[in-house]
Amino acid sequence: MASLQLGAAVAKGVYGQVGPVAMAGVRLLVAAVVVCAVVRPRVRGLDGAQWRAVIAFGAVIALMNTLYFQAIAHLPIGVASAVELLGPLALAAALSRRPRDLAVVAAATGGVLLLVAPGADLAWVGLLWGAGAAVCRGAYVVLSHRVGREFDDATGLALALAVGAGLLTPVAVAGGAHQVVAHPQVLAVGVLVAVLSSVVPYALDLVVLRRVGVRTFGVLLALSPAVGAVVGALMLGEVLGGREAAAVLLIVVASAAAARAATARPAAAPAPDGDGSGDRCPYCWAPGGGGGWVLRSAHRTSEGVVEYCSAPCGCVVVLREGELAGRVSDAGGRGGRGGRPTPRR
Repeated sequence: MASLQLGAAVAKGVYGQVGPVAMAGVRLLVAAVVVCAVVRPRVRGLDGAQWRAVIAFGAVIALMNTLYFQAIAHLPIGVASAVELLGPLALAAALSRRPRDLAVVAAATGGVLLLVAPGADLAWVGLLWGAGAAVCRGAYVVLSHRVGREFDDATGLALALAVGAGLLTPVAVAGGAHQVVAHPQVLAVGVLVAVLSSVVPYALDLVVLRRVGVRTFGVLLALSPAVGAVVGALMLGEVLGGREAAAVLLIVVASAAAARAATARPAAAPAPDGDGSGDRCPYCWAPGGGGGWVLRSAHRTSEGVVEYCSAPCGCVVVLREGELAGRVSDAGGRGGRGGRPTPRR
């Protein structure tokens, strides 16, 4: 997030020479070239599901870049980042299943609403651009998670950036080629913006989304307005008032709570007194579900050995390097006997 917001500030600093769409096009094109040169993705052997994930991800990246760069042309970076967060926060709320998660989402949403409450100093056109970026950011979270599961390496990201660049570059050339010709130095700025705002954040997003769920990732993104507010104040003089400071505090608290929940490992609890059936399943809490797991399959991945096991209660659990990492599904419900799970890389 720090890298992303720093890149946005650098891009906004040259908006007097080149427009948002042209800068977004340069950013995405350079990012695609850099990542493809490093990763050298192989397209042979990809199946239909992988291609669909890559194309959808690339289209969302292109549109999200354009809308967000338009938004920061009319809004402070911290505010534009907060508006964009409405998409992931809505996604987090929709996927939530526990009261604690809803409380975290509510706190983060309250902070975002404080930042974007109507005021004389906020341009409605910027808010509209930001709302469009919010929709794309929610889709980005889902698709980034999907690409991270379809590919074991950065091939999916490289191909998605290439798709996005192929879609956005012609639009950027048609609308801003004369600006780049008049100010060729913006190409160097575009390279810096691409590295800061695309290469580093997108690569880290894929790494994170292999380790935490979509809901947790969506809430963690709530830290972005705080980072944007600091970067905007230091680099562009966009100082936020008291209301905005209160919003940032709410968002940071919500993000810290989400990070704590994401790093906590679930563990089987001992059976209550008088129950001699052993420990319980850490997911459905059925007696005896935490022991006697049957190994169904094992895979060696870049993250280590991943094992898929079925518990007596019917849950299908995942162990990474011997540690409980999550659940694939309730294979048949509590106390039932489910079918064979479908392993994922």
